[in-house]
Amino acid sequence: MSVLSDPAAATAWNRARYSAYAPLYDLVAAPFAAGRRRSVELLALQPGERVLILGCGTGLDLPLLSGDVRVTAFDLTPAMVHRTATRATGLGRVIDTAVMNGQQVALADGAFDAVVLHLILAVIPDPMACAREAARLLRPGGRAAIFDKWLPDGARPSLARRAVNAVTSAAFSDINRQLGPILATTDLRVTHQEPAGLGGAYQVALAARPLR
Repeated sequence: MSVLSDPAAATAWNRARYSAYAPLYDLVAAPFAAGRRRSVELLALQPGERVLILGCGTGLDLPLLSGDVRVTAFDLTPAMVHRTATRATGLGRVIDTAVMNGQQVALADGAFDAVVLHLILAVIPDPMACAREAARLLRPGGRAAIFDKWLPDGARPSLARRAVNAVTSAAFSDINRQLGPILATTDLRVTHQEPAGLGGAYQVALAARPLR
């Protein structure tokens, strides 16, 4: 069994590799700033709303969130969470942070008005479990902002793309995941989707939970 096919091993590998990436993450993630900004913009956050950043990385989303929302941020990797907490302090913000697995979140049902899912669903070993957790954590009518890279729904990756993915999925991120099948395991429904870079390979989507 390969590391990537064993969920426990894949989770441990993610923690190890992102611990190593943490010092360079801001530099590597810089080209995605516009996608993050647009994703947060689509949330149309209101004062006092409770926002969860699931897979917070180094906290690059924090400057994009208005100071009048309540923020909880967690990541699998302690080094990333430490950098998020440091960034919050530098911004003069008080937020809640934790080290937690996005596939099994120890937070209450319906605890948030909005969930931010930036560059996490293509990285986490079980994206469907993560999406289900995001949906569970949203109140009815809550929304999720999703920014990531996707293979178009219904498309089949070419042989060359599958070969490249064998490398990228082990080193950084899966390039062959599709958003539709992931969200189909939840009650989240896409209300808006638009291209956000690399010829449309990156997409921004807004999804919402039904009011009932």
